Amino acid sequence: MEDNFQSAYQEEEDRLNRALTEIDSTLERLRSTPVYTGHDYTEQVLEDSREQRRKDLAKLRQEPYFGRLDFQGNDEEDRKALYIGKIGVDREQVSDRPLVIDWRAPVASLFYSFTGGTEAASYEAPEGLIEGLVYLKRNVVIRKQILERVADTYNRDSDAPAVSDEFLVYRLGENKDNRLRDIVSTIQEEQDKIIRAAKNTALIIQGVAGSGKTTVALHRLAFLLYQYKEQVSAEKMIIFAPNRMFLDYISDVLPELGVGNIAQSTFPDWAAEVLGVTLPEQDASEVMSRWFEAAGAMPVITEETPGRFKGSTVLMSVIESSVKLLETSAVPEGDFSPWEGAVLPREMILRWHNEEYAPYPPAKRKERVMARLHRWIEMELKKSPSAAALKDRKKKGAAREKAYSAKWPKYEPLAIYKQIFRAAKTPEDWPAAAPDEIPPAVLKETVKELKKGILREEDLPPLLYIHYLLNGNEGTERFDHIVIDEAQDFSPFQIAVLDLYVKGHSFTILGDLSQGIHAYKGVHEWTEMQTLFAAEYTAYHALTRSYRSTMEIIEFANGILSAGVGSELLAVPVFRSGNPVRLIAYEDVQPEAAAAGTDKRLSAVKSALTMLSGREYRTVAVLTRSLREASLLYAELAGHYEDIHLIDGSITEYRGGLSVLPVYLSKGLEFDAVILADADSDHYGAAAWDAKLMYVGCTRALHELWLLRGGELPPYIQLQGEEAVSGWPGPEGN
Repeated sequence: MEDNFQSAYQEEEDRLNRALTEIDSTLERLRSTPVYTGHDYTEQVLEDSREQRRKDLAKLRQEPYFGRLDFQGNDEEDRKALYIGKIGVDREQVSDRPLVIDWRAPVASLFYSFTGGTEAASYEAPEGLIEGLVYLKRNVVIRKQILERVADTYNRDSDAPAVSDEFLVYRLGENKDNRLRDIVSTIQEEQDKIIRAAKNTALIIQGVAGSGKTTVALHRLAFLLYQYKEQVSAEKMIIFAPNRMFLDYISDVLPELGVGNIAQSTFPDWAAEVLGVTLPEQDASEVMSRWFEAAGAMPVITEETPGRFKGSTVLMSVIESSVKLLETSAVPEGDFSPWEGAVLPREMILRWHNEEYAPYPPAKRKERVMARLHRWIEMELKKSPSAAALKDRKKKGAAREKAYSAKWPKYEPLAIYKQIFRAAKTPEDWPAAAPDEIPPAVLKETVKELKKGILREEDLPPLLYIHYLLNGNEGTERFDHIVIDEAQDFSPFQIAVLDLYVKGHSFTILGDLSQGIHAYKGVHEWTEMQTLFAAEYTAYHALTRSYRSTMEIIEFANGILSAGVGSELLAVPVFRSGNPVRLIAYEDVQPEAAAAGTDKRLSAVKSALTMLSGREYRTVAVLTRSLREASLLYAELAGHYEDIHLIDGSITEYRGGLSVLPVYLSKGLEFDAVILADADSDHYGAAAWDAKLMYVGCTRALHELWLLRGGELPPYIQLQGEEAVSGWPGPEGN
């Protein structure tokens, strides 16, 4: 076995050296070619191609590839060794295979889909289905031009068993820094199916914590740009993430895959820009405070909770009927007369509005009718008998034209939104009372806030829909594809509105219902989103395998879901074992801390941090139940630790190191080690919502999870099996 490994290592080292020599030679030639700066279009295209190749080769020379697949097609005489990397590069000389094959190429799909066996394998190519035999599947790790690792996950010519998880476990065991990284070398079969799914589909992905759903979605963007390069562009794609810090956290993945210029935003930021409105800076913090900071039980959530109702398709119907009512009664009563003796019959104006300009949305239809009316006035002015009459008619005509325009409905989203909720004077043709579909409590609260000029995040989808009904897509680019992360926190209304701004229902919608801690505004079941699309335009995938945490952490977190939520969406761990989960009472304080007479809670946290600091973790988080508690704990720890950061929802950059933050702001992030402070029933009640909060906190940890508590454990934390132990580690750290 050792001889086989040495032989494989030597073979790959020789191949790497040859590849690097070829890359350097090609790069040197390209760099020595003068850059074309002229105006000849053909030469400009050629120069763009050379420049892209320069960039690709410069990036490729550090880590040229990560995998090898030996494949022989049924119609081929010999098997070929295909090397797969993040960027595809052809050889300088014409060859039957590229120097490196792009991971998105059809044949590269075999590297991800083939899991062993002696049967024939196949992949879809532009020319049809290609079948053949896989002889070797090999993972390699190259860093800074040095071959560090070789691992065969399948060898047809060897009697040794396949070790498909060995390389994956090795990569998962690496420590985290302050950025999410690509997984292109370890994409699994179920992930690859999602990445390569057809473009014009609303793809809904339910993924357990740590299943890689965010990374899969980003790789899917890179694949779509490769597969549909003639139909889509990066500039017409967008990623919606839960907050600006999360956008910073994922910001390196696409550049690592050679993809740039994809817009990244939060939904409120994008919607506010489209609408030209400004949300109050304190809105998000006020909402978080209401739902997460209040003492006692969480407020009750019903279908009449403002966020749930305003995110429903019921409100869509109310808005649609209201705008239609405005549209049908838009043309003012009576004929239009710019001055005595000149009359434009209302019947003519109605014909323009209802027939000639019928294809236009209401606001644009009004513009065209008024432009037509203005031209009619100009034609009538030419009939003036004298200069004095012309001057008089111009003055009267301008005044009456302005007055006539003011009689039309005010086609502004916010004005109509206020009218729908009866927070402003309504048109004469509207009913006096608000629509029966609006719950009284929602109506009362919304009227109060609208009259104060307050807009909430939940008001944005209704305002966007009104804007679209009035103006269509004018002024807003339609996207080729939209990615929505943490989609369980989105409402059906948000998805329905975004569908108006994307071509062909092309979505990647991903989330985890088990992490639905924002249930006051998000969906409770994926069917709430699936039913927005016709069956042929939507697909559903479940990612149940978790790659983030150790087996012990995942099994412990699964126990919380089973007992506290009754969920069947449990994670299946990769076989990567680690230390057991630690459950430590503040009373069980370390002797040296007790002697110092310090606060037991603070002493416990500091003791835990001291022990974990000896394990060379790059990222550690202390999670609290509330922001108030996080702020107090941060103030106490700041004097003792240099690389420490408070995450309070206002910062836009995740800096790694030691972080202190409330558990509800940790969703989407991951850390080498997590200390969950105050993990007791005084801070986490018995409700399913509390269990989900606890589950979110626990599943942030990759390698180590410690729960510190001052009181009794919540009922859904039960010590079973070997995944969790009580008390501090022993002298040897276990």
